[in-house]
Amino acid sequence: MTLNSSLSTFGRLIQRGAITAFLLLPVSVGTASNDLPSLGDSSSRIVSPQMEQQIGEIFLKQLHAALPLSKDVLIQYYVEQHMANLAQYSNLQSALNTVVVVDNPSINAFAAPGGIIGINLGLLIYAQDSDEYSSVMAHEMAHLSQRHFARGIEAQQSAAIPNLVGLLAAVLVGAAGGSDAGIAALTTFQAAGQSRQLRFSRDREQEADRIGLNTLARANRDPAAMSRMFERMQRAYRFTRRPPEFLLTHPLSETRISDAKNQAREYQNQVSTTDNLENQIDRFDYQLMRARAREHYATKPGAEIATYRRKLEENPDDLAVQYALALSLSKNKEHVEAVELVERLYRQNPRSVLYTGALAETLIKAERHVEAQRLLAGALTLYPGNYPLGMLLAESKIATKDFIEAEILLENQAQKRPNDVNVWYELAETSGLAGNVTGVHLARAEYFYLNGAFHRAIQHLEYAQRLVDDANLQLEAKLTQKIQDLRTEIRRANS
Repeated sequence: MTLNSSLSTFGRLIQRGAITAFLLLPVSVGTASNDLPSLGDSSSRIVSPQMEQQIGEIFLKQLHAALPLSKDVLIQYYVEQHMANLAQYSNLQSALNTVVVVDNPSINAFAAPGGIIGINLGLLIYAQDSDEYSSVMAHEMAHLSQRHFARGIEAQQSAAIPNLVGLLAAVLVGAAGGSDAGIAALTTFQAAGQSRQLRFSRDREQEADRIGLNTLARANRDPAAMSRMFERMQRAYRFTRRPPEFLLTHPLSETRISDAKNQAREYQNQVSTTDNLENQIDRFDYQLMRARAREHYATKPGAEIATYRRKLEENPDDLAVQYALALSLSKNKEHVEAVELVERLYRQNPRSVLYTGALAETLIKAERHVEAQRLLAGALTLYPGNYPLGMLLAESKIATKDFIEAEILLENQAQKRPNDVNVWYELAETSGLAGNVTGVHLARAEYFYLNGAFHRAIQHLEYAQRLVDDANLQLEAKLTQKIQDLRTEIRRANS
C-alpha cells in the first residue's frame, strides 16, 4: 500500500469521525549523538514536504474541532513573536506555518508535520523563565527541522496504515492534557502503535535534544535551562498518581536529566556572559505573559490581590508583580487602581505592542473606551494591521456599538490571518451585529472549513450565494469555485 493511499484512507477516517487525534511529537530529554542526521535521505521520496503540509492541514482542522484555543490576543502575539525570533537561530529551512496556543492549564508542547508548533497555556505557567520556555520551543523546532515525522514513516513504511496512524495518532490527548474524550479516542489505536512510537521517539529525541541545545546557545540562551526545567518537573510530580500528559508521553529519569546537564556544559562556553537587550526584554515580557496565563485560571481574585500586595511590600518596584496585581484588580472590578498600575508599565516603553495592548485592555474593561480607542488608533499608525492592537480596537468598537468599524477591522485581520479560527468566529458575530447577513455566512463558512466541517461550510456558502446581487459576478464565481473545491475535497476523502 502506498503512502498516498494511506493518507487518503486516513483522511477518510477523519471525515467520518473515526479518528479524533494525532501524534504530537514529544518533548523529552535524552542522550544525544554528536552526529547530526543527513537530510538527504529517502524520506523525502516517501513523504515530501508538500505531503507533510497536507497532513498538517488535516491535523489543524482536527485540533480546531477538538480543543479550545486561547483567545488571549496578547499571549498569542507573544508566543508567535518569541518563536519567530528563536527560529532565526534554529535549523529550520522555512518559516513556521502555524503557532497554536491551547486553552488548557496542563503542561504540554507539541510539533506536527507542516511546520506546526503548539503549546498549552499551562506551559507558560510552569516554565519559570523565558530560558526554560525557550528550551522547550527549541526542542520542538528541532523535530521540525530534522523532519522526524517523514523519517519515522520512512523507517516503518512496511505497514503504512498502522504506522501512519501510529505516527499521526497518539491522539489530541497530548494537547488536551488527558481529557476523557481524548483518552477514549486513543484506546482504539494506541496499543498497536505505542511500542513503535517509543522506539521512534528515543532515536529522534536524541537528535532533537542536541539540536535544540545548539539553538539555545546560538540565541545566547542558557543551555542549562532544559535540564533545570525537567529536574524541577520530576521533583514536583514524583509522587502524584497521575502526572501531567507531558510526563506520561515522555517520562523523565535521573540518567536523562544527567545527560541533558552534560550536553549543556558542552555549549556553556558558547553563551556570552553579557546578555543582549532583546533577551533582557523578552525575559521581562515572559513574566507578564505568565501573569496573564495564571490570572486566566484564577478563580478567587481577592486572594490573588492579597498575595500580590504582600509581594510588592517586599519589592515595591517589581513591574511584573504590579501587572499581575492589576490583572487581579481588573477582574475584581477595581478598575481605577488597575489602570494606574498598567500605566506605569506602559510608560516604560510606549512603543511596545504588549504594553500598549495591556493598557488598552485594562481601559476597555474599565469601560473607558474613548481613551482605549485613542491609544489603539495611535499605536496602529505605528504598527498598521497589528494583530492584538487591531483585535482590541475591534472589541472596544463593538462595546460602543460601532459595529461597521469593528467589522472592517476584523475583515482586515481575517485577510492577514486566514487560518485563525478565533478571528473568523469574531468576524461572523460582528457581521451579524452590523447587519451584514452575507458576511455572516462567508465568515461562518471559513470557520467551519477550518474546523473540518466541510458540509456545514458548503451550507453557509450556499446561503451566501442566494444573497449575492446578480450583478456581482466576481463574488458569485468565487463562491461557486469554493463550493466545488470543498465537494472535491470531500469526494477525495471518501474515495
